[in-house]
Amino acid sequence: MNQDSDSSDQPTGQDPLLLLKTLQLLWTKKEMKKQLKEEIRRGFAGLEDPLAGLLDMLESSSDWKGKGHSLGYYITTELQLWIKEHPAVQQSGIKLKKLQARVLRILAQCPANLLDPLISIYQLHTADRNYLLGHVSHLYHKGDYKEAAILSIKLKLQPDQDVEKMCTPLLLQDKTNLVEDYVGEYPELQSKLLQILDTWCEPGFNIRDITRQYQGLSRYKPDKFNRKMLSKLVFRLLDRFNVDPALCPNVINQRHLRTLNYLFYKRFVEKTMTQENWTDHVQSTVGENRWLQGHLIQLLISYCDLKTAARWAQRCNLPKEMLPYGVADELQKLQIQERVEEATKADNYEESKKKDYYQLPIPRANIHFLQTWEETLQCWEKVLRPGQVVGIDMEWRPSFGMVGKPRVSLLQIALNDEVFLLDLPRLLEHAETEGGKEKLPHFIQMLYSDAAITKLGYGMSGDLSSLAATWPALKDTDKQAQGVVDLLTVDKQLQKSSIDWKKGSRKVDVLSLEQSNEDRGFRQPEKGLSLLVQHVLGKPLDKTEQLSNWEKRPLREEQILYAASDAYCLLEIYEKLCKDPASFGLSSDLTASLVGKSSIKPTAKKQLNKQEVLSPSGQQCKGSKKETSCRPAPISPKEFSVVCDNMLQGLGRYLRCLGVDVQMLENEDDHRKAAEIARQEGRVILTSGLPYQTLQSQVAEGRCFSVNCSEKAKEQALQVLKHFNVQVSLADIFSRCQQGRADGVQAGTSRNTQVLLHTCWAGGGSRVILMDNLGHTPSSPSWSSAGRCLNCGPGSKGQPCCACQSAGDGLSAAIIHRR
Repeated sequence: MNQDSDSSDQPTGQDPLLLLKTLQLLWTKKEMKKQLKEEIRRGFAGLEDPLAGLLDMLESSSDWKGKGHSLGYYITTELQLWIKEHPAVQQSGIKLKKLQARVLRILAQCPANLLDPLISIYQLHTADRNYLLGHVSHLYHKGDYKEAAILSIKLKLQPDQDVEKMCTPLLLQDKTNLVEDYVGEYPELQSKLLQILDTWCEPGFNIRDITRQYQGLSRYKPDKFNRKMLSKLVFRLLDRFNVDPALCPNVINQRHLRTLNYLFYKRFVEKTMTQENWTDHVQSTVGENRWLQGHLIQLLISYCDLKTAARWAQRCNLPKEMLPYGVADELQKLQIQERVEEATKADNYEESKKKDYYQLPIPRANIHFLQTWEETLQCWEKVLRPGQVVGIDMEWRPSFGMVGKPRVSLLQIALNDEVFLLDLPRLLEHAETEGGKEKLPHFIQMLYSDAAITKLGYGMSGDLSSLAATWPALKDTDKQAQGVVDLLTVDKQLQKSSIDWKKGSRKVDVLSLEQSNEDRGFRQPEKGLSLLVQHVLGKPLDKTEQLSNWEKRPLREEQILYAASDAYCLLEIYEKLCKDPASFGLSSDLTASLVGKSSIKPTAKKQLNKQEVLSPSGQQCKGSKKETSCRPAPISPKEFSVVCDNMLQGLGRYLRCLGVDVQMLENEDDHRKAAEIARQEGRVILTSGLPYQTLQSQVAEGRCFSVNCSEKAKEQALQVLKHFNVQVSLADIFSRCQQGRADGVQAGTSRNTQVLLHTCWAGGGSRVILMDNLGHTPSSPSWSSAGRCLNCGPGSKGQPCCACQSAGDGLSAAIIHRR
């Protein structure tokens, strides 16, 4: 074998195992890393066959099997670099095949960081494909499913494998990330996988038929393998791989069925959706799908009556053989009287709205619905005037949890004496055909970037995020915005003001309003912009059109009036607050402090729907300065009652140990049960992710809080305590536990509480520290009357003493340090 001149004086035929012993000695001396590297390179040059020598060393040692950078990993990566400098040592032919056979046996045991170097050194991509597939199959049948999948990915064997066979055991072991990597580069396999998962979600399919084949599977997680989890996985993969949802009809049907159930809940339980809106959404959800139409009829029988079900059966043109008993008989008995009653009821409702809700103070003729570029010119001529104050709002069709961001259907711009409603879908269509794609975005950018024009909004960052999703040319509008006033920011200040609302607003006849709501079945408290309008202008907004289908044309008259009111009320609120800010508990320089400063926050990674914007009391405040201003009045844990969603049981246990009154949902409970408990018992809902978007609309303002599901329970507890300003005292710790109180917790405390908050923000400038019990820990710390641990001394400024920092098994004390 030829060697470089710098190694020509080295002896050949050196024993690889002797070299390994030398290297192991140097490896223990970390400071000799440079000498180790030189010795490795000298050793390679001295070996008769470096590639075989590396395998000898790996086969005789086991240190490389662990995670991290082992000696075996170090030697392998150095050989990889050395081969690039000495390409003549590369093998081929039968000799290479023998080496490849040996390295394959090692690959089945080695950690992930060794795979790529070994595959490169031994040129496994050139090996016989059938041989590689046979080796992977051998791993699979041994039960090494993860190793078989990883090796398949590294060697790009997926196109020749059965995707269902390879991925099923991985899904049972909850290794969905590995499954995604397995199909990641192959669109055909992505489609196959999605079709398989959709088949498993088919009604009547028994998932146990799948799990039964893997009874002895190690690390098997059956609770992670159910129709609900599979549905979530399918939607994530559809979104990640940008696959047509039509490929998964069963999952889509199940999602639509959940939407149907939600619509029935909103209409017939909460009674917060009008008949027109409900009808629009039901029709859109069901479409021509016979399966969904059948479920619709069953729901109508449960929530309504046979006549209503028969009317929908007629509308869907369902054959009689599909209809339940009794519905078919009612198909011929639809009466005109129902229509008369509905019309009478609608007239009465319109009269009550004028009495109970905010009314638009401008004539109907001053509301302009614009659908062409020529029509919008009159709008821009009036809007783009220096010193102008405009109210801006946007509407879009509710997504009900479907994939993708909402697209704005209507842009409302209100001036002092008129309102312009821009039909964005139609304007987009005209722009595409007439070659004026940049005109409208240009004017919208001019409006938002002009500091001389005051723009009013409510939850403006969410609106602009949806506008950017509708028209990519507007994606940086939020960064360029000047002269904007987000009344959501003002609303937060008002919510925290200690001054009586009624000093700054017309007297609200609350009893009359509640009675009127009761008569119509509307029992939900006002929230968001509607609550702000009520506080400042005396009457709330009528939000019954909020969940309209804003994509459907023509818009109904009720939708047009609702959209105009949503934008125009911003002008009236702003005018009244600016005239007398002090009476609302605001600073006298309200205009100077808000106008000219962008109050639009950076867009969050995941925007909520407009109907799901966080309430002022439910939003998290970022930054240390804002934390102080956003903090509500302090309360003790005994005054704080919560219900934890079923994915937050760890958080519930932490809070209960701190004295909070906690009720937790069971794993099989529906998320909506949390709203029922919260309303009945006056609890705050703690939830996370998508359920928040549903639950927060079912309880009063600020009574639903979303925690970060990516954090551990400890951090979640910190977040909750901080947000609600819950002050924890020594007496509160374990006050709800049977084991004992904080001043005497026994060594038998459960393991769950052993890992309780080590350092917990507790409000009021206090820090709660749970001290672990080691042999050297004082068994009875000294306490001052103020609750200070005397071990820390008077100058500690809240820094824990060495005893308070100790860690071990069994909580023994809870210590409060004052800052």
